[in-house]
Formats: sequence, structure tokens, C-alpha cells
Amino acid sequence: MGDRPMSGIVRQLPLCVSLVMSPDEILAFVRARKVNELLELHGAILEVLRERNIVRSSNAPVGDYAEYLFAKAFGWELVGNSQKGYDAKDATNGQSYQIKSRRITAHNASRQLSALRRLPDKSFDFLAGVLFNADYSVYRAVILPHSVIEPCCRVSKHINGWLFMLEDAVWKMPEARDVTPQLKSAAAALGAAA
Repeated sequence: MGDRPMSGIVRQLPLCVSLVMSPDEILAFVRARKVNELLELHGAILEVLRERNIVRSSNAPVGDYAEYLFAKAFGWELVGNSQKGYDAKDATNGQSYQIKSRRITAHNASRQLSALRRLPDKSFDFLAGVLFNADYSVYRAVILPHSVIEPCCRVSKHINGWLFMLEDAVWKMPEARDVTPQLKSAAAALGAAA
């Protein structure tokens, strides 16, 4: 938003949020908005999430939110967006983590993560993956060593990367570390903060 004054939908929000609204009432309010108002509201929400250091980019928030939750849950240090191959580092042991996520909705139940680039280069030690429900609540989360990822991936020449699915069977792998409670706890702590 920068220095641009708030307009349209954003100006209507003080009245809206001053009322106690149920999720259905919020949805009705949102559905009644024009496309340009929805986009403006989305931009305003992303800006506030960025100010609160929840997201690090202006992209869809699911990837940045996943990185934030893993970093908070385990005390990892997030690396710069320009870092190739991994997203976070554990300062205590030097291990690196590639963090991937997927939001499951009624319209798209796919559990395919975004592409892993240069997987054979072993640029990360662990894959940290999380599935979100449609409302961005944590559904399941796991940490897997790099050694078990590559054999489970499908190579896509079209996108020049390796594709990995966070299916239920992943949590049954002996090397898998189910970290769902830790991510849910980090999300709950965030929900308690302003």
C-alpha cells in the first residue's frame, strides 16, 4: 500500500470489525465485495502480515507462513529469500531445512508441494513440510531427512524440478518426524498475540 491512502473496502472495515461477526457473517461481507475491493483487502492483509513479520514476501502467504511457523516452533533462523536450496538453518547444529507447504481446499485437495530444485545437489539436510486446512490452520506437519526425499520424488522436466507429495504414508516412514503438535502450538501462540 505504501503511501497510498486507504480507499474502498479498507475504509469500510472499522465499522465491520467493530461488530462481533461470526465466520458466516464475515464470509457474507466478503462475498458482497467487488473484485477490486477483494484485491485491495487482500493486499492490505498481506501488508499487515508483513509488518508483523509473519510473511516475508508479497506472494500468497502460505509459503511464508509455513516458514514462520517452523522457525518459531524450532528456533531456526530464516535465511534471505535469495538463498538457494534451503529456507532455514538451525544455529545449534548447522543443519539446513527446505520448507514446503500446501493449503488443501474444497477446490484443490492436492498434496503436491512446489518443486524442489537441484535435489541431487543435496543443498539441504531436511525437508520440513506442512499441510494447511483451507482456513490456514495446521493440518499435519513433518520433517524428513534429505536421504529419503529423492527416491520418493517424481522428476518434472517441464518445471525443471522434483515433485514430492505429502501423502499420509509419509508420516509412516521410519525416518519421518511428526511435528504437527509443535506447529499447531506455534500457530496457537501466534493467534494469542496481536
